[in-house]
Amino acid sequence: MKIRVLGSAAGGGFPQWNCNCRNCSGVRRGTRRAQPRTQSSLAVCGDDRAAWALVNASPDIHAQLAATPALQPARGTRDTAIAAVVLVDGQIDHTTGLYMLRESARPLAVWCTDSVFEDLTHGNPILGVLRHYCGVERHVLPPDGSAFTIAAVSGVRWRAIAVASKPAPYSPHRAAPVTGDNVALVIGAAAGHVVYAPALAALDGPLWAVMQSAVCVLVDGTFWSDDEMISQGLSAKRARDMGHLPQSGPGGMLERLAELPAGVRRILIHVNNTNPILDEDSAERAELTRQGVEVALDGMELTL
Repeated sequence: MKIRVLGSAAGGGFPQWNCNCRNCSGVRRGTRRAQPRTQSSLAVCGDDRAAWALVNASPDIHAQLAATPALQPARGTRDTAIAAVVLVDGQIDHTTGLYMLRESARPLAVWCTDSVFEDLTHGNPILGVLRHYCGVERHVLPPDGSAFTIAAVSGVRWRAIAVASKPAPYSPHRAAPVTGDNVALVIGAAAGHVVYAPALAALDGPLWAVMQSAVCVLVDGTFWSDDEMISQGLSAKRARDMGHLPQSGPGGMLERLAELPAGVRRILIHVNNTNPILDEDSAERAELTRQGVEVALDGMELTL
């Protein structure tokens, strides 16, 4: 099994098009040692290197595909190695790329939970729009941890575990979240499993249990501090208000990751443009290095 990080940033990417925070302005001017990143997405393949599952479809999908030749095998006049799309939520930064796949020669095979399906047919009806183009073949993603497979992506085992976070702002149940609004994925092969959870408000229950035995965890790296957006004058909301567990502070992501067995590889993904860990010379990045925690980068690959 191979997992490729197509995009490692949170919504808006890095640098964000209209943002002049210290990170974004610094990377544009070349005064900060930081690497640009596109919005969070993975690609996963098993036995067949010409059949991949796209995990989330970001608005940057066109650039991500161009940077990943394996996803364009060019076996015919129109061709792709994308055999399926698996969605962890209904957020804009994880679903808008579906529009960019509308020229598909066959209906898009999309795995999503019932609540995400509701979001994408009512709150933001992407799936309904796509029926006028390539069409959609929807598959139910069970959020209870039940194992499932994707026939076209052989040699990979999947599980989805409901996690605490927030549905998209346009969700019909934004004010009253339901099970399945957000899931973590357990992606496994004979050599072990990887946990992918780009949005986490808490680390507990079944997810925490499965992280203990993982080869690698790719988890929510959105914000360094709970008041990050407030302190920079960009929002009145705290990280936890938006469904993201910050890295620092009591009970934060770093404190919890330190409790994992020493052999588990720990990588932060879905990093917001304001997060100081993007600056490779920052004290916060040095703290991650000290604790053995990595920051995901576009193009990073994991092989099990």
